[in-house]
Amino acid sequence: MTLLVPFDGSALAETALKRAREFASYRDEAVVALTVVPEDESFAAERGWIEPGEPYDPEEICTEFELRVKTIDDDVTFRCEHPTPSEHPTATTIDNVTHTIREVAADLDVSVIFIGSENAGRVSTPVPSVGDPLSTDAKYDVYIVRRTE
Repeated sequence: MTLLVPFDGSALAETALKRAREFASYRDEAVVALTVVPEDESFAAERGWIEPGEPYDPEEICTEFELRVKTIDDDVTFRCEHPTPSEHPTATTIDNVTHTIREVAADLDVSVIFIGSENAGRVSTPVPSVGDPLSTDAKYDVYIVRRTE
């Protein structure tokens, strides 16, 4: 089986990746860091992936995050996905990102998802976070990182 870490570049995501590697060493499981990069430029700006006025290149974001992941642990497999926009009229970018994470989790037969994002550590049920919808799925265990220490 596999441990999955949705990686958004935040300090909490980095900590989640480190904790997943520690956990993996006890269970002899692979770790996959997953970055989901939508075409939505405002999503990238809100997360600090780009500066205001900076051109947005989703492939460049993928490359940057892969380098960061490999700096943390070269044995981690990195995967970057671009979500397909939902046909549902009320779907948000977060919904599309969450759907993509779930698809990858199913594809990899994930046993545990390690979530550490800027929002997952603030409140139990954050509105703009993938943490809440992912934590309700009983197909895998969820480890939420709330502190970087």
